[in-house]
Amino acid sequence: MASPPADDQDSPAPPRRERPSRLIDVAVALLLLVADAVIVVVAGVLLLAVGLGTAQPSHSSRPVQSRDTPVLTWFVVWGVPAVAAMGAFMHARLRMPVTAVVQGLFTLACAFLAVAWTRMLLS
Repeated sequence: MASPPADDQDSPAPPRRERPSRLIDVAVALLLLVADAVIVVVAGVLLLAVGLGTAQPSHSSRPVQSRDTPVLTWFVVWGVPAVAAMGAFMHARLRMPVTAVVQGLFTLACAFLAVAWTRMLLS
C-alpha cells in the first residue's frame, strides 16, 4: 500500500483567511480611534454635567430623593463596554492587531466610564 501524496488537492483542509494589509489595519484603527475619542469625550462631559446637575449643595435642607434608574439606562451604561469588547475580539479574529489594540483600549475606557456612571447613578 502506498501512502497518499503530501500535496493532495482533495484533502479537506480548511482555507485560511488572508489577513488584511497593514495599511488597511492602520487606517481602520485611526478611523476608530477618532470615533472612540469622540464617544469617550461626550460620555465624560455628560457624566460631568449630569453629576454636577444632581449634586446637592451642603447647606440645602431638602433631603435627597431616591429615584429608580430605568433599565434602559443600565443597558446603555454597560452595553457600550460590552459592544466595545466584542469589537476588539472581532478585530483580533480578523487578524488586525493594531485595530484590536485600539478597540481594547476603548473597551478599558468604556469600562472605566461605566463604573463612574454606575457610582453616580447609585449615589
